[in-house]
Amino acid sequence: MGIGKKDIDDQSGSDTNFFDRVYEVAKLIPYGRVTSYGAIAKCLGAARSARMVGWAMNACGGREDIPAHRVVNRKGLLTGKHHFEGTNLMQQLLENEGVKVVDNQIIDFEGIFWDPMQEL
Repeated sequence: MGIGKKDIDDQSGSDTNFFDRVYEVAKLIPYGRVTSYGAIAKCLGAARSARMVGWAMNACGGREDIPAHRVVNRKGLLTGKHHFEGTNLMQQLLENEGVKVVDNQIIDFEGIFWDPMQEL
């Protein structure tokens, strides 16, 4: 049994901090799909906090349980790639999942975009 949007929303009054709530949404991004910082922020009821979602992704420090490589900017650019070890690790991780990337831009971004507001 997975967690849904209601479960994430229900945590807002608990001791769970914003970063943890971001991580819970990020863990739900399906293999081979991507979402944006803003889409996660909107899902959490903090639509103007895309930058804070970016900080959370940067702070997760390569935790294997959080697919931070699947979170990109609103245009499908790999803006967080500098926070991954190696020159092109973020791109390589995405390409390993079948996501096409050219010049740090996801090809068919709309086609593989995962919107947590619609999907949860």
